[in-house]
Amino acid sequence: MGMGGQSGEEIQKHNLKTDKWLVIERKVYNITQWVKCHPGGMRVIGHYAGEDATDAFHAFHPDKNFVRKFLKPLYVGELAENEPSQDRDKNAQQVEDFRALRKTAEDMGLFKSNPAFFIVYLFHILLIEFLAWCTLHYFGTGWIPTILTVLLLTISQAQAGWLQHDFGHLSVFKKSKWNHLIHKFIIGHLKGASANWWNHRHFQHHAKPNIFRKDPDVNMVNVFVLGDTQPVEFGKKRIKYLPYNHQHLYFFLIGPPLLIPIYFTIQIMKTMITRKDWVDLAWSVSYYARFFITFVPFYGVLGSLALLNAVRFIESHWFVWVTQMNHLPMVIDHEKYKDWLETQLAATCNIEPSFFNDWFSGHLNFQIEHHLFPTMPRHNYWKIAPLVRSLCSKYNVTYEEKCLYHGFRDVFRSLKKSGQLWLDAYLHK
Repeated sequence: MGMGGQSGEEIQKHNLKTDKWLVIERKVYNITQWVKCHPGGMRVIGHYAGEDATDAFHAFHPDKNFVRKFLKPLYVGELAENEPSQDRDKNAQQVEDFRALRKTAEDMGLFKSNPAFFIVYLFHILLIEFLAWCTLHYFGTGWIPTILTVLLLTISQAQAGWLQHDFGHLSVFKKSKWNHLIHKFIIGHLKGASANWWNHRHFQHHAKPNIFRKDPDVNMVNVFVLGDTQPVEFGKKRIKYLPYNHQHLYFFLIGPPLLIPIYFTIQIMKTMITRKDWVDLAWSVSYYARFFITFVPFYGVLGSLALLNAVRFIESHWFVWVTQMNHLPMVIDHEKYKDWLETQLAATCNIEPSFFNDWFSGHLNFQIEHHLFPTMPRHNYWKIAPLVRSLCSKYNVTYEEKCLYHGFRDVFRSLKKSGQLWLDAYLHK
């Protein structure tokens, strides 16, 4: 305690499982009990225990006045007058300039969505699904119509994945409840997955991208070693669950082919049942019911099951390469307590914009802008990108953009590099 308020050093002590404080706009809150009720999940807010969470708060909550009502009972006090607003020796001017950039984006109306964009997007997904049914109805179930149907369903599933992502980030409607409702419809009824499972997992990734123990997307359950530090740590400890020096090769066998058909499917079902999330389970069941009602008349039960897994097998490759090309080649490490701008830029890169790249990746080729402003509608990323690039240039923060081929190539190279670091440490350290 100092000069009528809490010191940064004192706040940093409150980062335990049973004792969590954080700071938002110089106000100190005790979130120890609230984490269990947090709509975004207990982990995403818990990852900021003992820290200033101002920028994360603004990034995730479009209606901040509504959220502040829940913060009032958690209020502990203010930061001491002699305490800087930026904790852990962060660059104060850089932090303020980023917040000024966010204010500029708000003034430019870049957080307002164009409903027509998302209506057309949803229509094109439904149209592609309908074309898949028409292919079988008019041309039968021969090899060529079946292959065409698989490709059409894969496209619709991948694109539905990008669209649910928009609603999950509350970037379409002004009212959060409408975003949540349509999110459940798209991810549940159109894809058979769980909105709550996605929220709790994906928001952690955004809060602490590429940070071990905080970002679930870099929790490879000892199948892969990532970045520069983890391989050396594993090597020094003689940890060898798999021959990691060959991980860039077995990635093609157990990475893209299995993520959605096996790992995600099992995890999603297990999560909904163990957490008794009956609403999401009902939405998921409605997807499977619709799928089998549609395709059993053509292929029978076993044939329809094979069709489903063929679609998910191909979609999984699409999903993995698009999502990993923006993150896997970047910095993956333990928590370094950087400010919001540096945290996101260290973990993300962009892929050159084009009509195809934008569509193919669901505008996640603008990964930097998406991570800095996750509630911004994707059709506005290109407008804020030059301003983000300018801010990064001012503070010598690397803003990396590459072509699609180099994005795919760097996934392979990063896995190979990490595997070699592991082998060198395993043999020589």
